[in-house]
Amino acid sequence: MGEVKGLYLMPHPPIIIPRIGRGEEKRVQSTIDALYTCSKEIKDKAPDTIVLITPHGPVFQDAVVVMMDDTLKGDMMRFGGYDIKLAFENNMELGRKILELARNRDVSCMGMDSKVAKSYGVSTALDWGALVPLYFVTNEYAQFKLVHITISFLQFEELYRFGTAIGEAVSHHGEDVVIIASGDLSHKLTEDGPYGFHPAGPKLDRAIIDHLGRGDVKGLMNLDTNLIEEGGECGLRSIIMGLGALDGKELKPRILSYEGPFGVGYGVASIEGVDGAGNPYINLARRALETYVKTGDVIEPDYNLPREMIDRQAGVFVTIKAHGQLRGCIGTIGPTEENIAKEIIQNAISAGTKDPRFYPVGEDELSHLKYSVDILDEPEPIESIDSLDTREYGVIVKKGMRRGLLLPNLEGVDTPEKQVAIALDKAGIGPDERYKMERFRVTRYE
Repeated sequence: MGEVKGLYLMPHPPIIIPRIGRGEEKRVQSTIDALYTCSKEIKDKAPDTIVLITPHGPVFQDAVVVMMDDTLKGDMMRFGGYDIKLAFENNMELGRKILELARNRDVSCMGMDSKVAKSYGVSTALDWGALVPLYFVTNEYAQFKLVHITISFLQFEELYRFGTAIGEAVSHHGEDVVIIASGDLSHKLTEDGPYGFHPAGPKLDRAIIDHLGRGDVKGLMNLDTNLIEEGGECGLRSIIMGLGALDGKELKPRILSYEGPFGVGYGVASIEGVDGAGNPYINLARRALETYVKTGDVIEPDYNLPREMIDRQAGVFVTIKAHGQLRGCIGTIGPTEENIAKEIIQNAISAGTKDPRFYPVGEDELSHLKYSVDILDEPEPIESIDSLDTREYGVIVKKGMRRGLLLPNLEGVDTPEKQVAIALDKAGIGPDERYKMERFRVTRYE
């Protein structure tokens, strides 16, 4: 089974190559040093293939492009690097598998060889978004095939799903892979920069670096659209696609450098994805469902778990996703078992096998599932929707025996009005009926 050995954010200004910068590159020495750190790490990991995602090259509004020429090559002549020429064997088999799995996820994408490119009036030559990072990598390590992918202006959720296709294709393909997300950050950091200054530029870069440094994928995907547009970035979509390839993993990010002396933000980061070892809540949910699917047995909790899981009772929701899409969610508003551990076990099994919206999870799906566990605090009554905050509080609506619950901080639920409307619909309560509301906080493990 293949593995994504790491994801690297690498900027791509041609000026950082000494033969092009001619001394100016010394102003971004921290970036250059960080790129060589990445390159040395890649050499140590010795991947069979590098998957490079670039925001340049043939970029389409409605489709991700995977290059399909046998040889991928390009040069830096347009920037004065007349002797800088790179060529790589294309890992066509992996590229085709990525396209197949992405289409299965309803993500618009296309393979592009020279003939197809000509029909669109574009070129398959490697762009500077690919060549600059690969220049640094090949100074340390060159024994790899390449898969070259260009971003699209599809929705972030679709780009993330495309990334999950990369991750699954690597797993099927049986070779180790490193992913490079090529991209600069804001182009609006200084008045003398290429696009002038906008206050959103520094703010956007701080947000991207902060979310990436904490492995906060949801935070990156929910960045304010005005901030993104006004900040003038080019690398966010590459990052989101790369993170999709690590879906289901615990992220271990390191920000290696950030600077912007030319008015453009250059961030360098290394992100590794590891299986969620160390999170007993997630591990217990996963083990409960996997054991039940494989054997039909309901496990007992290990009593070396954290004391809270054994000594405390609480309502618990277990949510399961596959390839970035909901696969099951079942929970209890209040405790029904003697402790949190048993509550997790029962709800994990139910989420995977008894959610009426989905067919039961099959054994062949288990390795692709991502779990989150919400431990509910005691709900408190509220009189008005004004007491709700969708990021902080979940909501319970009640009328007689009818109840509806919605967890906090859910994707696409960004107003209390929408949160309450969904909860009412789940409960079968009409919006014009008189009903009671409660709010609650959760502790979320994912």
